[in-house]
Amino acid sequence: YCAIQVAYGKRRASRVTKAQAGHFAKAGVEAGSVLKEFRVAPEALAELKVGAELKVDMFQVGQKVDVTGTSIGKGYAGVIKRYHFSSNRASHGNSVSHNSAGSIGMAQDPGRVFPGKKMAGHLGDATCTVQNLEVARVDAERGLVMVKGSVPGSKNGSVVLRPSVKAKAPKGGK
Repeated sequence: YCAIQVAYGKRRASRVTKAQAGHFAKAGVEAGSVLKEFRVAPEALAELKVGAELKVDMFQVGQKVDVTGTSIGKGYAGVIKRYHFSSNRASHGNSVSHNSAGSIGMAQDPGRVFPGKKMAGHLGDATCTVQNLEVARVDAERGLVMVKGSVPGSKNGSVVLRPSVKAKAPKGGK
């Protein structure tokens, strides 16, 4: 198993545990707000040094990337918003349950609700990945990568860019 750990963002020294502080001190880097681990090939691992800075010029214009982030949290949601169920009839004796899920089980035979039944619950605030987005522009001076497409998460949220696993690398790319 060959992997690297990448820290990014900034965090005050008082907000880091002693174990993390020792981990960052051994690497000779400042404490970051996010610490991620990426698998790399053993050949690529030999090129990298501990404490080295990764630049955005590793991405090229036109390259396909997978973007991982935390989706926007929507709180406790019903089945219509969460799973796109249709609402029940609004007339003919339906007095309370217009936006309910309807029946959730069968008769006495199973005597229970099956696991995985789509019901109301927590929606959003989950890690999700959008695949095959295209890199539109790379600004090496400001350290920015501009991506064409919908990036998961709220504004000012942190995201992780990886080379796409389902698309071929561009010619002359890494």
